[in-house]
Amino acid sequence: MDAAFLKSIHDAATDYPTYVATGKPQQQADWTDIYNQIELTDAQKQLLAEFSREMKIIVVSGIWCGDCVQQVPLIEKIAQASDRIDLRYVDRDEVPELRDQITINQGTRVPVVVFLAEDYEQVSWYGDRTLCRYRRLAAQQLGGACPLPGAPVPDEELEESLQCWLNEFERVQLLLRLSGRLRQKHGD
Repeated sequence: MDAAFLKSIHDAATDYPTYVATGKPQQQADWTDIYNQIELTDAQKQLLAEFSREMKIIVVSGIWCGDCVQQVPLIEKIAQASDRIDLRYVDRDEVPELRDQITINQGTRVPVVVFLAEDYEQVSWYGDRTLCRYRRLAAQQLGGACPLPGAPVPDEELEESLQCWLNEFERVQLLLRLSGRLRQKHGD
């Protein structure tokens, strides 16, 4: 995936409110509930405020997807806390030319977050679930209990997922900050 292709996807993508508005009323309510359920801590906000490199980000999602509704609002909260993050959303099925290049275990999974440098060069992509989310799912599905579909998500689980996503954003920010190519460009 070259920078021109990724820039075209990013430029055509939507912001969070526009993306959520594409859902049915119950889907919009579910996304809003998760978004309203979680807040960044002061330490998390401080970390994001210290980001110095611009990050272009594409979230490939599905408004219908349970994993997306439990994780993408957290990603939006992270982006809102830093003026260095330019985050945009695309529906997985609306961009097959991107979707088919970011498969996970031969599947077109969502959400997938595509991290780009300021010049739209690909840095990394991450998804479909964080390690925290996989640990929770393994405990539920490989153990003796399984949650009911649509059951509320405990605050503790959202907080863990938020921190896992924040760790990935920080990893990419540090990669960009320490990049020889970008340090030469910015003289720092």
